[in-house]
Amino acid sequence: MLNLFKKIFTTGVVTENYKTPYDEELERLGIEIKRRIDQKFSGSLAIRQVDAGSCNGCELEIHALNNPFYDVERFGIHFVASPRHADILLVTGVVSRHMQTALLRTYDATPNPKWVIAMGDCASCGGEFGISYASCGKVSNVIPVDMTIAGCPPSPLVLLKSLLALMEKQK
Repeated sequence: MLNLFKKIFTTGVVTENYKTPYDEELERLGIEIKRRIDQKFSGSLAIRQVDAGSCNGCELEIHALNNPFYDVERFGIHFVASPRHADILLVTGVVSRHMQTALLRTYDATPNPKWVIAMGDCASCGGEFGISYASCGKVSNVIPVDMTIAGCPPSPLVLLKSLLALMEKQK
């Protein structure tokens, strides 16, 4: 054990200095989103994400929105655990037959007015799965959809641009 401590002290710090990343496009987009959220949602937009049967590629991009680089909470966007607190349902993946009832209940539990976004190719058009004995296909086959976001998976920046486009469309 002492040899390990000796090695640690003699080696020293070998990591690089951390430089805070800055993306000018993200900052401009975030400021505009924040302005729209302040106008329409009194400063806070709540999103409930529902995985209806995806491969988790879209979920990884959604989780990236909360990392230190994107940090969407500074723009007023929050992910919530209950659909009763949500303004937007963000649905990923084809709707599997086992998730159909859960998605319908989540949709019904979300208060009006609500927006539904189908994120990714599977949610938008059924992807390579389509309709089968195990799949209902795209999200709009089960619940009404206000916006679809194509991509496999769409990037966090594309998701933010789509949120802004939906807010502008719904003026």
